[in-house]
Amino acid sequence: MTPYILYSDGEGNIFEDTSLHVTGRSGWDAWPIDASEWIELPQGGSLYELPGRRGIGINVETGEMMLCEKGWAVAAFIPPAHTGAYIAAYETMPDAPTLPLFCYTAVGWWEGKFYVPAIRIESDIRQENAGFDDKKVKEGVQALMNAYPHNRLVQHLAQNCALTYHCPAARNYFMGRWECPIPSSPACNANCIGCISFQPEEETIVSTQDRLRFKPTAEEIVEYTVPHLEQAPFPIVSFGQGCEGEPLLMWETLRESIKEIRKHTPKGSININTNGSKPDAVRALCEAGLNSIRVSLNSAQEQWYTPYYRPNNYHFSDIVESLKVVRSFGGWTSINYFVFPGLTDSVAEYEALRQLIIDTDLNMIQWRNFNIDPDWYLGKLNIADPGECLGMKQLMELIHEEFPNVKFGYFNPPMERIQGDYEKDFAH
Repeated sequence: MTPYILYSDGEGNIFEDTSLHVTGRSGWDAWPIDASEWIELPQGGSLYELPGRRGIGINVETGEMMLCEKGWAVAAFIPPAHTGAYIAAYETMPDAPTLPLFCYTAVGWWEGKFYVPAIRIESDIRQENAGFDDKKVKEGVQALMNAYPHNRLVQHLAQNCALTYHCPAARNYFMGRWECPIPSSPACNANCIGCISFQPEEETIVSTQDRLRFKPTAEEIVEYTVPHLEQAPFPIVSFGQGCEGEPLLMWETLRESIKEIRKHTPKGSININTNGSKPDAVRALCEAGLNSIRVSLNSAQEQWYTPYYRPNNYHFSDIVESLKVVRSFGGWTSINYFVFPGLTDSVAEYEALRQLIIDTDLNMIQWRNFNIDPDWYLGKLNIADPGECLGMKQLMELIHEEFPNVKFGYFNPPMERIQGDYEKDFAH
C-alpha cells in the first residue's frame, strides 16, 4: 500500500491526486515511505493546508519524484500518544509564510481513508479525543471555580487553559482525573526558538497561547492539588506547563508547596516538567518529596540544543546533572524528546542519545512530535546536512534493543504505573 498525495485548493477543500504517491520528508530531503510504516490517521488528528508549498510526490507510472502543481501541500497533525516518522514533503515557494507552531506529519489517501507514517508509542488514553466530554468539563469548571473562588490558578486553568485553549491536561483536571497541571512561573531562563507561550514581536510566528502573568503562592497550589491527589484515579500533579516559563525559577515556592502537600496526603505522584537548568533547585525539590522529572530537549547534542534553547546562565551539563540528581533519590526521570525526522534519527544524534541514557540512567523517553515549521527550524539552527540517518523506526528499535528497561511513551506515568506494571493501560 502506498497512499496518494493530497493537495488543497486554498478554500479549505482537500483532494487526492491519483497520479502521485505521497513521499515523506527527513531533514531537507523527500523519500519514499515503506508500506509497513503507514497507519490510519488516528481519531483526533486533523489536516493542514501548507500555503506557498507544493507537495512532492512519486509519479505512479514512471517512479520519478515531481511536484504536485494542482494546489498547496497538505500535512497532518497527529494526536498525542502517536509519534510521526516523516514530515510532510514539499517545496517552499519564495513568498511562503512561516508555518505556525504545530507538527506537520506526512499524510496520504488510500481507499477512502487518510493514512500517516506514525507509531502508536503510548497505550495511555488520557488525551484521546473520544474521552473528553465538553459538558462534564464545563460542569467541572463551574464546580471548581465555585469551590475555589479566590484561587488564581484554578481561574487560570479554567478560563484560559480548559475553555479557551482546550488544553487536554486542564480538561482532565476539571473532569476529576489523572494529571493535574500546576502552572507556576511567568518567567523563563531560556529563549526557545519555538516557544509556544512567548514570541518576540519582530518574529514571523506568533505564540499559540498567552503565558501565565502572576506568581502563584504555595497556598494556592496546595489548596486545589491536595483534593486532586486524594480523589482522582491514578493521580499526578505537574509543575511546568505550556502556558508558563520555567518552574525551577520558582523553586522556593515549589519546595514549600511539595512539603505542604505531603503533610496532607501521601497519595499520587508529584512531577516537574522543566528545562532542567538548576540541579541544586532540583535537589531541594527531591528532598521535599518530588517524585519525577521530565526534561525537555530538542537534541541530545549540545551543538543543536544550545542554539534552539538559547539558555541564560545554564548549560547542557546542568540538564544531565538534574536527571542524575533525581535518579540518586530513586525518582523517575523522563526526557520530553522533540522528534524531528532527519535530525532525531541521525547517527550522530543516536550516539548522543545513547550516551545520555548511559550517563543519567534514564527511565523513559517521551517521543514528542516537534511543533515547528521544518524549514524555519533547520534554517535558524543553520543545519545544512544532519548526516546519515537511520529512520525513526530503526532508531527506536536500536534504543529499545540496547536499553530494554528504558520505557517509551508520551505522558508522565502515574505512581501506580511507575511502581507496578508499566505496560498496563492505566487510563481506562
